[in-house]
Amino acid sequence: EMVAPNGSIGFRWGEKGKWNLEQRDGKTGEETELQLSLLGSQDEIAEVGFPYFGGDGTEHFNKVELENVLLHKLPVKRLQLADGSTALVTTVYDLTLANYGLERGLNDVNCATSYDDVKAYTPAWAEQITGVSRSQIIRIAREFADNADKTHGRSMIIVGAGLNHWYHLDMNYRGLINMLIFCGCVGQSGGGWAHYVGQEKLRPQTGWQPLAFALDWQRPARHMNSTSYFYNHSSQWRYETVTAEELLSPMADKSRYTGHLIDFNVRAERMGWLPSAPQLGTNPLTIAGEAEKAGMNPVDYTVKSLKEGSIRFAAEQPENGKNHPRNLFIWRSNLLGSSGKGHEFMLKYLLGTEHGIQGKDLGQQGGVKPEEVDWQDNGLEGKLDLVVTLDFRLSSTCLYSDIILPTATWYEKDDMNTSDMHPFIHPLSAAVDPAWEAKSDWEIYKAIA
Repeated sequence: EMVAPNGSIGFRWGEKGKWNLEQRDGKTGEETELQLSLLGSQDEIAEVGFPYFGGDGTEHFNKVELENVLLHKLPVKRLQLADGSTALVTTVYDLTLANYGLERGLNDVNCATSYDDVKAYTPAWAEQITGVSRSQIIRIAREFADNADKTHGRSMIIVGAGLNHWYHLDMNYRGLINMLIFCGCVGQSGGGWAHYVGQEKLRPQTGWQPLAFALDWQRPARHMNSTSYFYNHSSQWRYETVTAEELLSPMADKSRYTGHLIDFNVRAERMGWLPSAPQLGTNPLTIAGEAEKAGMNPVDYTVKSLKEGSIRFAAEQPENGKNHPRNLFIWRSNLLGSSGKGHEFMLKYLLGTEHGIQGKDLGQQGGVKPEEVDWQDNGLEGKLDLVVTLDFRLSSTCLYSDIILPTATWYEKDDMNTSDMHPFIHPLSAAVDPAWEAKSDWEIYKAIA
């Protein structure tokens, strides 16, 4: 019998109190034993296509050539929907096992019958891709699972900065999560996932956000992601030769993904999916006055102007001299010369100083131009008028800054900190007064305000 379990995705926006995933019928509340798989109780067997990316080899990546779309057989049920139509459904578990190519007695030609079959995601396949022997892959997998079985889930994965966090990160993480789930390690003391990267920005967010974004004036604060911000304003997109088509699934409709990668940012901003800064090509402080002159409220006036084209999104004209940041305030981040992605582009286009860019932009090399962004042959250099850095170290960013605000160190203030190595907030007490003209971050921000 088909049920919608309490807490499944359809309840996400529904009645409060039905959000927890439980083994009970979401409609009646009756306890029910849920099945992971439809195998053995299916209405029929259906073929489902899975995209395969392992055949795209480069000088940096070994390939194993297989079909671009791998067809796998899955147990399915026919389900009548509310509109009277019929849909084929299966479980996430069945989809996952099919994607792994696990042979389940369904005569699936794309599933492996042994670890030595060179088919998608087998140890023999992984050996050809990575160079790690299949015997080592089999051994570590068996040891991990065997330990989890004997200790009731006390097998742990520790993730640090070595894993590529820039590209395909969600798939890397999903692979790790699946292994932990299958071995029963999630939520077990001594097991699960120790994540040693990236959390330092998240933990203080609740306390920092109301102050940094004046939430007593305006809610919510829509933070622009730094990747889009620097990709646009440091003009890295002008040198981008990777196309969306190169990244698409072989099952995707390529006609829906035309243009340059910067176009997808612009479309997302225009549809409200991504916050952007600056937002509009018109000073937002003047819009209320213009709307009043037109006898309209500001919202209707802005919508009408955007549709007519008299107001445009700033991201559509990033090089016109108006739609770029002029002030950059850097708070204890070594952006220039260390952590920034695209340092030389920042030197040229944000600071307007000496740089090491040797490549040619799209105009010079005749590359694919954006569809949503106005192209200018000469990219705007030196967009920033003022760079301020607040830090207790004389970092490389300080060397590029107009103003340096020296802040107190950990032993000179009452404060809190955390890091990507701490699963907790660390309270600190001042032992000595700040040296020379240094002040605590709080006192500096108070003085600026």
